[in-house]
Amino acid sequence: MHPVLFRIGTFEVGTYGLILALGFFLAMALAKRQARLDGISGEAVADLAITVLLAGLLGSRVLYIIVELVNGAPPSQVFSLGMLRAAGHVHGGILAALAAFLWRSKKLGLRLGVTGDALVPATALGQAIGRLGCLMAGCCYGTVCEQPWAIRFTNADAYRFSGTPLYEHLHPVQLYTFAANLAVMGLLLWLRPRRRFEGQVLSAYFILEGLARAVVETWRGDGDRGFWLGLSWLSTGRATALLFVAIGFTLAFFLQRAAKPREA
Repeated sequence: MHPVLFRIGTFEVGTYGLILALGFFLAMALAKRQARLDGISGEAVADLAITVLLAGLLGSRVLYIIVELVNGAPPSQVFSLGMLRAAGHVHGGILAALAAFLWRSKKLGLRLGVTGDALVPATALGQAIGRLGCLMAGCCYGTVCEQPWAIRFTNADAYRFSGTPLYEHLHPVQLYTFAANLAVMGLLLWLRPRRRFEGQVLSAYFILEGLARAVVETWRGDGDRGFWLGLSWLSTGRATALLFVAIGFTLAFFLQRAAKPREA
């Protein structure tokens, strides 16, 4: 793959960053299109998108640092330049983005449920495109795979940045996640015109994302997965996935209850 898009002397431009930027702009376009269906202005969507993007980048990095420190990594290694270039934990970013979304939506006077319904299909799209960046960079790689669709990383930069095993047959877990995110987006777009209450699509996103990640985590092989509560199957990714499912059902419960008086 191609972790470095091009170099100018010692300055390197990463492929991951370019793909992440592409995903952001495509996701914003989809969010604006969905928001117009409920009369939400494009300016409000752009404001929210920038807010949740910044919160997401910060949240993913914070969770990454927490997990590394809990797993015993020395602070000098965690805060080194090489480690700080890693993408972080995406679920930490989403949780931080959710908090920022709740705060900014209230500031802008937007209804939580209907605004969330417009944004989450775009969130899934941005995640999907971001996983192609992971594939290019070699990060978030899979376990050893003996299937015909296994992939091999051969670029030394992938090992330099992410410790990616080179010349080994691995599960293309980045593509598994890419497909899962696209499937989540498709289901959310299908559900949106059929929703029974404002916020149903928002709730469904957390449930579907959590379930998909819990399954895909089976083939993740990068780094120390961070087993929690002494359980070998409860990695950090799977723990946050279960938290996402709980958040989804909680949102569905409260948003459905809030919608009933309005309907009456």
